[in-house]
Amino acid sequence: MRSRRRRQGREPAELQITSFMNLMVILVPFLLITAVFSRMAILELNLPTSAAAESMPDEPEFALEIIVRSEHMEVGERNAGVFSIIPKADGEYDLVALTEKLKDVKGTFPDELAVTLLLESDIEYDVLVQVMDATRSYVIDEPGEFSRAELFPEISIGDAPVMAAAAE
Repeated sequence: MRSRRRRQGREPAELQITSFMNLMVILVPFLLITAVFSRMAILELNLPTSAAAESMPDEPEFALEIIVRSEHMEVGERNAGVFSIIPKADGEYDLVALTEKLKDVKGTFPDELAVTLLLESDIEYDVLVQVMDATRSYVIDEPGEFSRAELFPEISIGDAPVMAAAAE
């Protein structure tokens, strides 16, 4: 009987959450301060689909292509072929010359917005981004003003065709 009285007289145990609250007071601000807030830039790319290949028009349209190879860049039209080769300058791709060539193309085809970038498999990602930037727009040189003009903002990407070996 004595043991029964002890059980009935005992109060339920309290949860000790003080140490957990102390941990949260320290941890939450630390996580908020160390969180990396990055700005995501989203670029819409037009990737080829199988449906696009099936619905080919009878008359070929102008299709601007830029082929980035390890030793140079080629600017051309899909059906007519390459009309300009831009070699590397001092081991770097000459993006200024590419932009100038694209300005000439834009002058000939002012309504054209699309371009296809074809890259060899060993081309670095940074080169792709730089070529895309040079293809999309260019800086207009006006004193006291900074503005950009549009070139070819609708960019599609793909793999460059394999070059036939010159030794064959």
